[in-house]
Amino acid sequence: MDERMADLAYSAGWTMVRRSPERLGRAVFERMADHAWRTRNEGTRGLERNLRRLLGPDTTDARLRALSRAGMRSYMRYYYEMFRLPAMDRDRVLGDTRHSGIEALEKNLNSGRGVIAALPHMGNWDHAGAWIAMRGFAPTTVAQRLRPESLFQRFTAYRESLGMEVLPLTGGTDVVGTLARRLRAGGLVCLLADRDIGGNGPEVEFFGEPARMPSGPAALALNTGAALMPVSLWYDGPFWNIRVHDEVPVAPGETRTDRVRATTQELARVFQSEIAAHPEDWHMLQTVFSVDHEADQRRRRERAGGTGRPEWDT
Repeated sequence: MDERMADLAYSAGWTMVRRSPERLGRAVFERMADHAWRTRNEGTRGLERNLRRLLGPDTTDARLRALSRAGMRSYMRYYYEMFRLPAMDRDRVLGDTRHSGIEALEKNLNSGRGVIAALPHMGNWDHAGAWIAMRGFAPTTVAQRLRPESLFQRFTAYRESLGMEVLPLTGGTDVVGTLARRLRAGGLVCLLADRDIGGNGPEVEFFGEPARMPSGPAALALNTGAALMPVSLWYDGPFWNIRVHDEVPVAPGETRTDRVRATTQELARVFQSEIAAHPEDWHMLQTVFSVDHEADQRRRRERAGGTGRPEWDT
């Protein structure tokens, strides 16, 4: 799908889904998930590559395929609800959410201490942002810049309509400085933290092998003194589940790099436990594990003509 068609598709989704009967809409998105699963498109293959680490080397193909089907359905449920969420009323969002541990997070915020909520790609993180905003704590988050620009603006406007402040990861203001200012002022920053987009984050152990995760949450906690609190999300029938975990203290260490890596490792430990408990709701179709990052880099070098330079290096 080219950029223009992607923009039109998302625009149609936000317009049509919120106006269609919910039962019909959910059935359509489930069929889309099943089609992607049956044809084993690129996203499904990526999901299975990651789920295989979770299940272990002795898992059967049948077990992996069953879990990936449930995973694709959960992933498309996220997309359906993303389009539908602006039309959901406050009572629905608040009433169908089950939560635990939120009191500790809100206690920090009410005392004037900033909080970094670090989330894996589980459940529905847009719903979680809308939910906490409805409770009176508007979160600041970061979004990867999409192409075309009009599509990125649609996503930004959508999340802002839910009560969030959205900062572009690239091409905008000093995102790290802005996040630090929000935290020092006692604000809430929500960051997806189980995938390092550039593949250059600290290496941690994750499901028994090296994986790359972003350094941002740990570095911000170190720089600002904000509370670093992992948050896990999953579905249970019609309900959304949100669990706020105990604060992860910044780890001691001889160097800043050591402290950030050790703190990120503790985040990975919490994420691993929660993903293992709700594997079908881990929406990770992209590269996470170090060996896969290395394979991606080899493919990029080959596509660049074997020059040894990244394909974007001119």
